[in-house]
Amino acid sequence: MTHVHHTLLEEFPEHKEKLHELKLNDAHFVSLHDKYDQVNEAINKAEAQIENLSDEHLEDLKKERLALKDEINAILSK
Repeated sequence: MTHVHHTLLEEFPEHKEKLHELKLNDAHFVSLHDKYDQVNEAINKAEAQIENLSDEHLEDLKKERLALKDEINAILSK
């Protein structure tokens, strides 16, 4: 099964420099970024069938990833 990794750099390539700057200077952003990476990694492992998750749990993780992405997008759009 082919799947997209959804890293923040893949999601926001136009904000490459700002992503780097925020990771260096904004503790709240670093926390959001780390949480996004953790959730995204869990989703990627489930989609690659490396780890088994219930469909419900996988959907909850995808909703959490989307909420984090929306919050990160709001920061990037400032």
